[in-house]
Amino acid sequence: MTLISFLDYASVIVFALTGALVASRAQLDLVGFAFIACLTAVGGGTIRDLLLDRNPIFWIADPSYLGAAAVAALVTFFTAHLLESRLRTIIWLDSFALAVAVAAGAGVAMSLDQGPVIVVLMGIVTGCMGGLMRDVVVGDVPVVLKQGELYVTAAFAGAATSVLLKSYMPGVPYGLIIGAAVTWVLRAGSIFFGWHLPVYKSAPPKS
Repeated sequence: MTLISFLDYASVIVFALTGALVASRAQLDLVGFAFIACLTAVGGGTIRDLLLDRNPIFWIADPSYLGAAAVAALVTFFTAHLLESRLRTIIWLDSFALAVAVAAGAGVAMSLDQGPVIVVLMGIVTGCMGGLMRDVVVGDVPVVLKQGELYVTAAFAGAATSVLLKSYMPGVPYGLIIGAAVTWVLRAGSIFFGWHLPVYKSAPPKS
């Protein structure tokens, strides 16, 4: 298994767990669990592959990705009630999934010899779109859009780190993993320490 395949599998499984936990909060049935888990797991990678004209799409080329997501949904269906705080678990699992998926998306774009801008954008798309789909389908405010949160910013920083390491320090091994680490540190800091971007506040009208 290549590093990119490993990252794709890891992001699929962790994103599937977040989707299944969201389904548990929405009190869906087993089919609903599987649907939300699979949508979250492969959504970002699917959009990435469509934009890159990568044929076939990764989970069509290897349906075991869907199988892994379905198994994650099944396990969560029977164990979600054991968690003290499902929301907190979702937030932290999502941070890990974001980091791994950003690296996977950037790695796929690099393997197709895309330029730096496209590599960064594909990292962001792969990391953010699955969670966005999950939240929209269940009627939650997408975590990507929550006020001031470091989410897309963290994805950008991680993907850009991988690009910079590849461009200026090609001898540095595991640039994608370092990029994933940067993504996770920023996202974790936003969750734990409240790191955030400035939020626009409109000024009162002048009399």
